[in-house]
Order: sequence, then structure tokens, then C-alpha cells
Amino acid sequence: MSLFRLHGVHLKHRKNTAEMAPKRIPIPEYVAIPMVMHIGAPANPTVKVGEYVKVGQLIGEAGGFVSSPVYSSVSGTVKKIEDTQSVGGAMIKTVIIESDGKQEICETIAPPKLESREDFVEAVKRSGIVGLGGAGFPTSVKLAADVSKIDAIVVNGAECEPYITSDTRTMIDDAALVAEGISLLMKYLEAERVVVGIEKNKPECIRSMREALAEVGGAEVKALPSIYPQGGEKVLVYHTLGRVIAEGELPLSQGVVVINCTTVAAIAKYIKTGMPLVEKCVTVDGSSVKEPMNVIAPIGTPIKALFDFCGGFSEEPRKILFGGPMMGVAAVSLDAPLTKQNNAVLALGEKEAVLPKSTACIRCGRCVSKCPLSLSPCDIAAAYKAGDAEKLEKLKVNLCMECGCCSYACPAKKNIVQTNKLAKIMLRDYQASKKEENK
Repeated sequence: MSLFRLHGVHLKHRKNTAEMAPKRIPIPEYVAIPMVMHIGAPANPTVKVGEYVKVGQLIGEAGGFVSSPVYSSVSGTVKKIEDTQSVGGAMIKTVIIESDGKQEICETIAPPKLESREDFVEAVKRSGIVGLGGAGFPTSVKLAADVSKIDAIVVNGAECEPYITSDTRTMIDDAALVAEGISLLMKYLEAERVVVGIEKNKPECIRSMREALAEVGGAEVKALPSIYPQGGEKVLVYHTLGRVIAEGELPLSQGVVVINCTTVAAIAKYIKTGMPLVEKCVTVDGSSVKEPMNVIAPIGTPIKALFDFCGGFSEEPRKILFGGPMMGVAAVSLDAPLTKQNNAVLALGEKEAVLPKSTACIRCGRCVSKCPLSLSPCDIAAAYKAGDAEKLEKLKVNLCMECGCCSYACPAKKNIVQTNKLAKIMLRDYQASKKEENK
């Protein structure tokens, strides 16, 4: 199975907020901070109801190696610690803090001392930083890899989904921080080469990052075709370095660490200031939003406050998304909080949100021609319908990144991504049963 074709789809970019510097919202009346804003084990609350907390104070300690600590984004009083429903539907322990508006800083905030690679990885772990492009993987775990296996770092500045421009603003407004973060990564991961991949539809970002990296030896900016999903890990590594990440492999198997540009900037900021991750720049846009813009808000801010700051709704939204329109997840309510990994909140009106009626597959092959990983979604759908897990295994369904190119290109408007998700579950159950039988 080859990745060596430039597959994907050309989307309307709708980068409406790219040229506007972010605005900081007023401190909300309360924040609801989940103990799971990352891939891995939940954080464990370290505060009690009635306790007064300050900005940057630890309120949840990491629950394991693959986990991340959580910090208060406001100063105020812990009002509740309760289970709330996440965007994925799971019930998550959440610390609700009533803000006093003072934003008092925790007294223990101080830049970390770095004398070794271990110090650097530990500092990144304490920072609470996770993949800020949407993945949410704890960054310290990624950086703890065996340095002897790493020869290159790929910084993801593609930002290929429509609407989202929060990474764009990082590369323009905080280019110096990105460059500092890259220098830190090169030093402590002992990597001699860094490639920053940016789509060609962001010329100002390309120019800004090239200027910032002019004095950083071994670092380069590569202008990439503006085609979705350019920011997908496997796609990005191939288009920047020409290396193929096979099914079941991580980028490390090809000697690569992939890291989002805003994550890199956040690392540099923490090393300079000691302030952990407590706020986020997020794109607020969509056809229902009166005044689309990028805003900086405390983590845990109810998304209603974000929309209110952007003038409210011009029409009743039919769908609210965390993330972009291709891979975003629907919000359960306007009370849902902004989390670490959120880079956009979209409010879509009737025209964008209501799905057309699905009709029969006509075997046109558009889903195949557009898949960035050269999969055959129509054959996967047939195998899933037939309950043929062995065929699903041969069709490499686990390679599917659920990017949505197939569904976007399908003239019959089939729910192909949903079928692929179900097919992966079927294959996982089949492989687990086979493993059990062979014990």
C-alpha cells in the first residue's frame, strides 16, 4: 500500500480570521476544568470544595506516565468537583471554580532549571502541555523517546482544516517563541534537522517563520501544497521528509518526532516563565457567528462566553463543533468548556450543518481516488456489511485516519467515516479474539 500520491481534497479555506490578532476575553464568572484533556489516564484532583486557588496552581496531578497535570486557569474558590459529560460522551471528573476576577498568580510559579535532558522532559511534563493541534497526546511522553532513534523533528504548521487560524496566529505573533522552542528541542533531543511544514496558502506564516529561524542551524521551512489533510501525521512526514510510516507504526520508527507549532511555542513560554498551560488561543467562527475572531481564554471557559464575546449568533446554530468541519466533534451544550486540545469552536447554520440525504453507492471510486492513504472505502464498507473481519484486515482499515476526505468526495453522501470507525471496532474485536484463542 503506497502513500506516494498527493491525494486528499481541495476545500474552501475560509480562513476568515487569519489577519486579525487574537483578543483576550474578560475573565469568566466560572471555569469548569476537566481532569481529562489529554490521551491517557485521567488526572487526580488535588483540591477540595471550598478551597481558594490561584492561577497556575496544581488542581489535578497526572494519573500515570501517559497522563498530564492540570492547573487552575483563574483565581477563585472551588465550588464543585463533579462528573460532567465530555464531548466524546464519557463522564469526566471536573473541577468547577468560581472566579474572583483578581487573577492572583500562584507563588510557586518560577522558570524551571535545566541541566540535563531529563530536566527538560520533566519540565515539559510539569507544564501540563499536550498536543495543542487537537490530538492531546502528553508532550513529555513524546519527548521521552530514545534520542538515539531520532534524527529529525517535523513541526506541524499545516493547519489544513477550514476556518481554523489559531496556529496561523502563533506562527505570526509568536514566531520567536516557536524558534526558541525548536532550539530547545534540537538541543535536548539531539536532532540535527527540523522541518516546519506550512501550507502555501499561509505566505505570511512562511515568511515569518523563515525570518525567525534564519539563525537556527539545521532548521528549515517547507512550503507544502494546500490540500487537506496535509496536517495528518503520516501525510506530513511523507511530504516533508519523504518517509513512510507504516500501519501500526509511530513516527519514531522512522526517526521522526512530530510536534504542533503552538505546542512548540508553549514549551518555550513555560521554560521562560514557569507558568503552566492555563489559557488557549482558539478560533471562534462559523456561519452563525456575528464577529468571527481568534480569542485567548482561560482553559475551562464555557464556550457560550466565547460566542458572546464574538457578538453572539447571527442565526440559530444547527451544530456547534470543537475543531474543524472535517474532523471536529459536536459539543453537547453551550456550557461545554474550552479544553487544552481545542483549537477552534465553530457554530454552523442550517446550510452548513444539515446533512443531505444519503443514496446508494454507485461505485464511482471517488472515495478511493481522494483517500490520502490509498485505501478503498467502498470495499471496506462491503466487508463491514458482510462481517468479514479478515477482509478488513487485508484492506488495512486501521490505517484510516478518519479525515473525512471520502465522505466529502462521495456523490451519494454516504456516512463513510462512521462506517470505517465501526469497521475498525469490528477488526479490533476480531484480532482480540484471535489473540485469546492462540494463548
